[in-house]
Amino acid sequence: MSEPWGSLPADLVNDVSGCWASIFPDETPGWLANEAGLSDADIAEAFARSLFLRQTLERHPEQVRSAVRARPLQEPTTEAWLVERWACFRDSVDSEPALHAALRQFRREVQFRIIWRDLLKWADLQETISATSAFADTCIDGALDWLYEQACEESGTPWGRDPVTGEEAPQRMVVLGMGKLGGRELNVSSDIDLIFAFPGKGETRGGRRALDNQQFFIRLGQKLIQALDQITADGFVFRVDMRLRPYGQSGALALSFAALETYYQDQGRDWERYAMVKARVVAGDQRAGEVLMASLRPFVYRKYIDFSAFESLRNMKAMISREVRRKGLENNIKLGSGGIREIEFVVQAFQLIRGGRDRELQQRELQVILKELEELELLPSAVVRELRDAYVFLRNLEHALQGMEDKQTQELPGDALSQARVARIMGYADWSDCLQSLNDHRERVATHFSNIIASDEDEQEGDVGIEDGWFELWLAEMEAPAAAEWLAEQGFERPEDSCQKLTDLRDSRTVQTLQTQGRRRLNEFMPLLLSALTDVENPSETLERVLQLVEAILRRTAYMVLLLENPGALTQLVRLCSDSPWIASLLAETPLLLDELLNTESLYTPPAKEELQDDLRQQMLRIPYEDLEEQMESLRYFKKAHVLRVAASEIKGTLPLMKVSDYLTWIAEVVLDHVVDVAFANLVSRHGYPRRADGSACDTDFAIIGYGKLGGIELGYTSDLDLVFVHQADPELATDGDKPIDNAVFYTRLGQRIVHILSTQTPSGQLYEVDMRLRPSGNSGLLVSTLQAFEKYQRNDAWTWEHQALARARGVAGCPDTLKAFEAIRHNILCQPRDKRALRNEVVDMREKMRGNLGTPEARRAEVFHIKHDNGGIVDIEFLVQYLMLAWSGEHPELTQWSDNIRQMEELGRAGVMAVEDTEKLREVFITLRSTIHRRALQNLNSQVEGDAFPDERAYIRSMWEKVMLAG
Repeated sequence: MSEPWGSLPADLVNDVSGCWASIFPDETPGWLANEAGLSDADIAEAFARSLFLRQTLERHPEQVRSAVRARPLQEPTTEAWLVERWACFRDSVDSEPALHAALRQFRREVQFRIIWRDLLKWADLQETISATSAFADTCIDGALDWLYEQACEESGTPWGRDPVTGEEAPQRMVVLGMGKLGGRELNVSSDIDLIFAFPGKGETRGGRRALDNQQFFIRLGQKLIQALDQITADGFVFRVDMRLRPYGQSGALALSFAALETYYQDQGRDWERYAMVKARVVAGDQRAGEVLMASLRPFVYRKYIDFSAFESLRNMKAMISREVRRKGLENNIKLGSGGIREIEFVVQAFQLIRGGRDRELQQRELQVILKELEELELLPSAVVRELRDAYVFLRNLEHALQGMEDKQTQELPGDALSQARVARIMGYADWSDCLQSLNDHRERVATHFSNIIASDEDEQEGDVGIEDGWFELWLAEMEAPAAAEWLAEQGFERPEDSCQKLTDLRDSRTVQTLQTQGRRRLNEFMPLLLSALTDVENPSETLERVLQLVEAILRRTAYMVLLLENPGALTQLVRLCSDSPWIASLLAETPLLLDELLNTESLYTPPAKEELQDDLRQQMLRIPYEDLEEQMESLRYFKKAHVLRVAASEIKGTLPLMKVSDYLTWIAEVVLDHVVDVAFANLVSRHGYPRRADGSACDTDFAIIGYGKLGGIELGYTSDLDLVFVHQADPELATDGDKPIDNAVFYTRLGQRIVHILSTQTPSGQLYEVDMRLRPSGNSGLLVSTLQAFEKYQRNDAWTWEHQALARARGVAGCPDTLKAFEAIRHNILCQPRDKRALRNEVVDMREKMRGNLGTPEARRAEVFHIKHDNGGIVDIEFLVQYLMLAWSGEHPELTQWSDNIRQMEELGRAGVMAVEDTEKLREVFITLRSTIHRRALQNLNSQVEGDAFPDERAYIRSMWEKVMLAG
C-alpha cells in the first residue's frame, strides 16, 4: 500500500513524512475519514501545503472535529451558514472576556475551513474572498451587537434624530468597511480598515448619568477594536486599522453622519475618494447606513467626467513605488510592479472618472467592474481578459502565501520548501514554472497600467540635475587640492576640513565593507547631499552635523532611498541641521524621524493638545497594554517626532517662545496620561481594582502633580520632569482581584511602574528623566502619598521652599476628581496667612544659598553670566514671584489660579500687588532670557553666556529684587 504522500514532490514528501508520525503516532483518527470524509491523501496534501492547517489539526483536534460535524469541509462556506454558526458560539457569551474567547475560537474554526478549501482548490477565488468577507462581517456585527447591549446597560441608550424617519429614536453605530472588506474581496489573512459613524447628536437615556452620543460611540468603538484586535491566549480575530477615518490618526474614533459629510465635502482628498469607492456598511444599523452612504456618494462620484483622477492615482502610485524601493518590496505581489495594486488602480481610475455618468461603475467588486468596462467599451476585451486572468492568479497566489502560516504577507518566499508549497498550491510542477507564469502576468499588468495611467517618474528618476563635480568629489576622482578648491568655489567655509571628513567617511571600515546595493545608494546620495549643502550659509558646519546621520544609516540604506526619492525631505534635513546641531543629533539618534520631513506642512505645524491625544490613541490602539516593550518604544517615537516638529517650528519662526513651551508641555501631559493608563491597566490585570472606603472600585483615583518647569508650563527641549504622585483610595483596604494586594502597595507599584516606563533606557532612549525629590519628605518619603497625607505634610511639616515649589505645581495627568481635590489643597495652602517679613527673609536666604551653590564663582563673573542662576537672572524673577504669591494669596485668592510665572505676574498686576508697568516689564525680560535659553538648547549650548550680556535686563531684575525683596 503506497504512502499517502507518495504523489508529492520530493521536498514535500520529506516534510510531510517527517511530521506524520508525531501528529498521528498510531494511525489516522477514524473520525477524519468517517465524520469528515477525508482520505489520508487529502490530509497529506493539506499538510504539504499549509503549516497552519497542520498545526491546527495537531493542537486543536476536538475543535476541528466539532467544525466538520457542523458542516463538512466538502461543502462551501456561505454567509448564511456563518451567521448560523456564530449563533452557536454567541450563546455561551456572558462577559466581555467570554466574547473575546468565543470570537477567537470561531475564527480558528472558520479560518481552518476557508484555508483548507482554498489551498486544496476545493473552492475557487470567488468563494474564498466572499466567505472571508462574510466571516469578517459576522464577527464585527456579532461583537458590536453584544457590546452595544452591554454599553446601554452601563451608560444608558443613546438617543437622537433618526436619519430615516426624522423622529427621536435610539441610535446605533454604523461600521463602514473599507478596502477589500468593503469590496467583499478580503484575503485570507488580512487586516480590516474600518470607519465608525453614528447618526447624530444627543445623549444617553436610562443610565446613571447622561453621556454625550459621541463619547458613547467612541467608547463602544474602542471596545469593538479590543474585541477583534487584542491578542489573547486564543489569538486575535482581525487586525483593525482605523487610519482611513477623517483626519486619520488625529481624528475622533467615531463621527456623526453630519460631521462625516461635512469633512468629505470640505476637506476630502483625492486618495479618500479612492478609498471611499469600496466603502460598505458591514455592521450596525444597515438602514441608517444607507442614508449615510447616499450622502457620501456625490463626494466619490462626480456628475461630470473627471479626468483629474488620473493625476491623483498617478501620484498615489508614485508614492507607493517609492515605498516599494525604500522598503525593498520588489518581490511584493501586491505593491510591486505589475502587482494587484496596479490592477486595482486601473479599475478604480475608470470608476472615479466616469462613475458619476455611468452608474454601472458604482459597484465595489473589481471583477464585476472589469466586466462593465468591457461592456461599456472603455477597455478592449483582450485587455480585460488579461487583467482578469492576472487578478485571479495574483489573488490565488496571495492566498497561497498567506495560507501557509495564516500570516499577512504578499512577499514571495526565499526558501526552497516554501517555494515548493506555493508551486504545489498553484498547480505547478516546480517553482520555476510558477515564477515564470507570475512574471508573465506581472509584465502584462505593468504594460496595461503604464498605457492607461502613464507616468514619467522613471525618466525623471535618473535626472538628478546636479553638476558632475559633486560625483567626482565624492568618488575621489579629484585630487585633494582640486577638491578643496571646488568646495571653496561652492561656498564651503572650511573646504579642507570638509574634504578630510568626506575622505574619513569614504575610507571608514563600514563604507569599505558595504554590500553592492548599499554602496550604490551611498554613491547616489552623497553627491545630492553635497549639492544641497550649498543652499545654506554654513555648508561645512552643516556637513559635519549631517554626517552623524549618514554614519547612522550606512547599513540602513532605505533611509537614503527615502531622501533620494524625496528631494524636499533632503532640503528640510539640510536646513534643519544647518540651523540646529541639536536637531541633527536627534535625527542621527532616531533616523526613523526622517519620515517626519516628508510633509513640510505637518513638520512646521505641530498639533494642539487634543490632536496630540488623538494621534497617540490611534498609534496605541493596536498595541496591547501588556506589551510594555512596544508601548515604551512607540511612546518614545511619538515624543521625539512631536518635539522635532516643535523645534522645527521654533527655528522657522512660526512658534513664539510661549507657544513652544505650551507644546512641549502638552506632549509631556499626553504621554503621562497614557503612561498612567498603561501602568494602571497592567496592575489591575494582575490584582484587580483598588477599592474606596465605600467598597466601590477606584477609577484610578490617582494623579500626577507636575512641579517646576512642567507645572509652570515652561518645559524646554531637554527638561526633566519634577513629579509627585498622589491617590485618594483607602490605604487600609485591598484590591478586588484574584491576587489582592493592599491599596498602598498597589499605588506604590503603580508609581514605580510609571517611573520605569518614563525613565528606562531602551533602544530609543529615555522618554523623560524623572525627579521625584519634591514629594513629601523628599527621597526618604513614600513614592505615592494619599491626598490626606499630602495635605497634612504641607500644613504641618513643609519648609517654605516647598510652598514656593507648590506655587508652580499643578495636576497634569490622572483621575479628574483627584486632580480637582489636589487643586483645592494647593489653593488652601497658598492662601494660608503668613508673616510677610519672616517669609521674605526665608526666601532671600534660600536664594543666596542657591546662588552660592549654582551661580558663577565670583572670580569668573566678569567673563560668564549664568542666565538662570546668577544675580539678575531668571531664578531671581521666579523667587520674587513666588514670594509675592505666598505673601498675598490670602488677601487675593485669585492669584492661585495659575501655576506659570507669566500669568502669575499678570495676576499680581491686576490685583495691585505690583505696579502693572513693573509686571509688564518683568514679563518682557523673563521672556527674553527664556527665549535665549531655548535657542541655545537647539545649538547644544548651556545657559552660560558672556559676562557682559543682557546688561539692561539684569539691571532691571536687580532693581526689582531690591525694591521688593530687600526693602526695609
